Amino acid sequence: MFLTLFLATVFCGAITLLLISAVAFVQDTRFFSSAPKEAREVLKPRTEELFYGARTMGWVLMIISVLMILGVGIVSIWDGFRSGFSFWDFFLRFTLIFTIYKLYDMIFFDWFLLCRFHFFQHYFPEVESVYNGRKYGFNIKSQLLKLLVIFPAASALAAFICSRL
Repeated sequence: MFLTLFLATVFCGAITLLLISAVAFVQDTRFFSSAPKEAREVLKPRTEELFYGARTMGWVLMIISVLMILGVGIVSIWDGFRSGFSFWDFFLRFTLIFTIYKLYDMIFFDWFLLCRFHFFQHYFPEVESVYNGRKYGFNIKSQLLKLLVIFPAASALAAFICSRL
């Protein structure tokens, strides 16, 4: 259980690093496909770097983040094999990691960074009018769908595959 909580924390940290790298350093609007349609429509492409080497630094950090995410998957599966996990053990591990991540995403990214701290609006001030006055992000329905349906289903599929190997 301790390892699962640690892996969930690493996963959340990796996703945070990915977000900061994309928004603050790379600043490529193609990475903002999960942003609300209203925000994507007013985004202006950034042609100049925030500072010299910002995009390179951002890409390196994004690669590190993706490697961390893959590492979480590899360690969680490898440890499950090593420990003789059953379907339910794998399912619980995957579900916990995804649930902790999604709650972190909903609370920290959507509520705190977007609506309270205005992190995204700092780097892309043209979206301020879209998010102005929001108490929470735009995508609560899709967030709850992922939390309650998609992630448990993906966890069940992954647990089924892992328990059959």
